Amino acid sequence: MGNHVWNDKKKFIWLLSVLLLVAFLVTSGISYKVAHDSLSQQIESNTLPLTSDNIYSEIQQDLLRPIFISSLMAQDTFVRDWMLNHEQEPEKLVRYLKEIQEKYDTVTSFFVSEQSRNYYHSTGILKKIQDIDPNDAWYFRVRSLPESEHYEINIDSDTADRTKTTVFVNYKVFDFEGKFIGVTGVGLAVEKVKALIELYQKRYNRRVFFTDRQGRVTLHGDEYDGADSLQTSAGLEQLATRILTSPSAAFSYQRNGKTAYLNSRLVPEFKWYLIVEQEDAPQEQELLNTFWGNLALSLLVTIGILLISNMTLGRYQRKLEVMASTDKLTGAANRQVFEEYFHQALEKAKLSQAPISILLVDIDHFKKVNDSYGHSIGDLVLKTVANLLRSQLKTQDVLCRWGGEEFLILVPEQDLSQAAELAEQFRDLISQRELKVNGVHIAITVSIGVAEYQKLEPAEDLIKRADLALYQAKEAGRNQVVLNQ
Repeated sequence: MGNHVWNDKKKFIWLLSVLLLVAFLVTSGISYKVAHDSLSQQIESNTLPLTSDNIYSEIQQDLLRPIFISSLMAQDTFVRDWMLNHEQEPEKLVRYLKEIQEKYDTVTSFFVSEQSRNYYHSTGILKKIQDIDPNDAWYFRVRSLPESEHYEINIDSDTADRTKTTVFVNYKVFDFEGKFIGVTGVGLAVEKVKALIELYQKRYNRRVFFTDRQGRVTLHGDEYDGADSLQTSAGLEQLATRILTSPSAAFSYQRNGKTAYLNSRLVPEFKWYLIVEQEDAPQEQELLNTFWGNLALSLLVTIGILLISNMTLGRYQRKLEVMASTDKLTGAANRQVFEEYFHQALEKAKLSQAPISILLVDIDHFKKVNDSYGHSIGDLVLKTVANLLRSQLKTQDVLCRWGGEEFLILVPEQDLSQAAELAEQFRDLISQRELKVNGVHIAITVSIGVAEYQKLEPAEDLIKRADLALYQAKEAGRNQVVLNQ
């Protein structure tokens, strides 16, 4: 029974452990997910778009200015009148281009005539544009732009200095009747544009770069470590088409094991997409730390609850075991538990060939005590006899309340003579004990039957022989010890 109760206790503790841990894990997980989703939503729908808007506004101030300058140049009456005057006095146009370059702080300013194909620069006439020269392909590309498109932005080597890469704004020029007469524009140093991107990145703690309408990365900072196009960027392959077909969009994707948030916005004047990215926010790590902290705290709480539960169950288990295995009045083992001990002791005696004996003790004239003095006095007599018997027993001996006024004592490793000697000690000790209740003296005596286990004897026969000896002791006048050999 003890093992059964212990197994039930272990099952209960394990079940409680699993339930508590699962409950804490699910609660912490749900809290983390809700907070994480809320933070992600905040970044995607608010924080990142706001940053993108701010950067876009600064771009309009910093990078759209060259488009405005080129537009002024293309609409300038002086340029168109000079062209209609058959490009006479080219030094006037060169001086004009130089003034534009100095006034607006550009790295270059130019005009290419459709009529003469001369490339005019702020330093003079640099060359003639030729359709067979790959370096002049830009001019024919601009010249072939649809009527609705008046300019392009191009990153190319500067014709005046092939060692420099420049961001050109190439603007088509028409005469007063709408006839194409050339291309004009200005250029910004790529390093200057990159410096602006670096400034945005440091100011907003985001990754900033530009792509063209085909997804090719056109401009980025020096610390950019991404791919050359959206289509080849890890994690962005599936999103590239959606980004390039929407004027603005917000996405999140996995990059290097982290969640990256992306906001894209088409800059119509550049015909480029502004891409602003942010990896997990600092709050994300705080959420993760809180999640693990909650789990650790949950584990400690679980351990605490389990310890308390184990202690409480242990106390209740011991109480239940005592209630289930002992006689409530005398504290002796009950009959059911005694039978378990009895059979175990017999099996052990068979293996070790050691003797084992039993003593069957009966309180003399107990019914008379109950009838004369009441059941409360009878209970007192039972407890007194049980305590006297228990006081003489060894650790391995077992005292059992066998019946109303009968006690059965199991004494392993004692033969009949040793058991008889112990029985005589019991009889003598009890007979010397006299109870005094309300001035009345009550004498107590016991009759004892003793039997030793015989080889291959059934347990029931051993008890029957002890019971027979007890009967003989009573018949002989009580307060005696009789042996059954």
